[in-house]
Amino acid sequence: MLNTKEAPVASVTEKTGMRLLISGRDVTALNHLKALSQGLPNLNVNTRLVSNGHTDPLYGLEQMPDLLLLRVSHLWREELAALLQHPLKERPPLLVCGPLDEREGMRMAMQAGARDFLPEPVAADDLQAAINRMLLEVHAEQGTGGKLVAVMNAKGGSGATMLACNLAHQLSIRGGRTLLLDLDLQFGTVAHCLDVLPTHSHMEVLKQVDELDSIALRGFCSHFSPTLHVLSGRTGELCLSQDVRLEQLESLLRLARSTYDWVVVDLPRQIDHLTGVTLEQADRIYIVMQQSLSHLKDGTRLTRILRDDLGVQGNRLQVVVNRYNKTSPVSLKDITEALRCTDVQKLPNDYSVVSESQNSGVPLEVHAPRAAVTLAMRELNQNLIGVVASERGLFKRTFSRLFGG
Repeated sequence: MLNTKEAPVASVTEKTGMRLLISGRDVTALNHLKALSQGLPNLNVNTRLVSNGHTDPLYGLEQMPDLLLLRVSHLWREELAALLQHPLKERPPLLVCGPLDEREGMRMAMQAGARDFLPEPVAADDLQAAINRMLLEVHAEQGTGGKLVAVMNAKGGSGATMLACNLAHQLSIRGGRTLLLDLDLQFGTVAHCLDVLPTHSHMEVLKQVDELDSIALRGFCSHFSPTLHVLSGRTGELCLSQDVRLEQLESLLRLARSTYDWVVVDLPRQIDHLTGVTLEQADRIYIVMQQSLSHLKDGTRLTRILRDDLGVQGNRLQVVVNRYNKTSPVSLKDITEALRCTDVQKLPNDYSVVSESQNSGVPLEVHAPRAAVTLAMRELNQNLIGVVASERGLFKRTFSRLFGG
């Protein structure tokens, strides 16, 4: 029979709040982790010693915890595989620590839904910060924070910035207060596409983000309208991704989601620590491509990286075919099969209307409200408002390890 005894550490079960279960096969490690986590308020912490041949940390539980901290053992493959046997909706938000293989183990942990991995020895500050991040994600999923939307090109020039700007404008009209954030630090053009002149840059905000509140953030942004604000770089300012710390961007995204109903991020076409943390937190990720063999190859590679290497759940990915042409040799069927996606959204080839809109800095909804591309953009926006995915399967230290950050 499975041993579910508590380790002999002072209990915090008198507290009300979220329930954290620390599960593992080493009683000393469980005691240590429980002691470290007791500094957090309103957190009900229990431990579970798994033994007697079982590897599933959730085996036989009558009630699932709100959060799970899994301390893996030398049987980490079996323990993570056991978690994967549970339906996705039945798995609690997960943290992982313990002896884990650098790449295979972290990939399996992401597939199991891990938000973070804590290498041993675990420090109290690191553990409590990771739990706090997970609590913020849970609260955001429960509707207490704004939704984050990421837009990225499958191949350069596919139209991601056009989609990001017009989607943000649509959301600001029909979805609520919206922030458009340009994370293409060197060649971002969202300010030009909406004809706003930034008086402050995203780098200024990132460098002092820990001292800002919602009022200050809105003050740093350019205001296209009362409900659409823009945060981007300034012309002539050289920005390097290594100048931005991961914690700064995490803090900015957290502040933005507490300030706005929607945060739309225009991402550069690359995978690094900045795009990684944005993809981690995004409720919906739009991959923009066009109908050519090179777009098909790059789109297939990008979606494979997101799914297989970074652990992004498929229901958070949405492929958008820009400048759609039904007579193109590369068909929608080719795209759905190659990219392993069942639902592809289309934007018609309305080049002159889009070009005039971008050159004048006027969104499509204002410039050409009856154009086919505007109607398609409106439908895409309504689909987004109606159904927003909220599964998150990346964690910060994956990127610091993979990219040396």
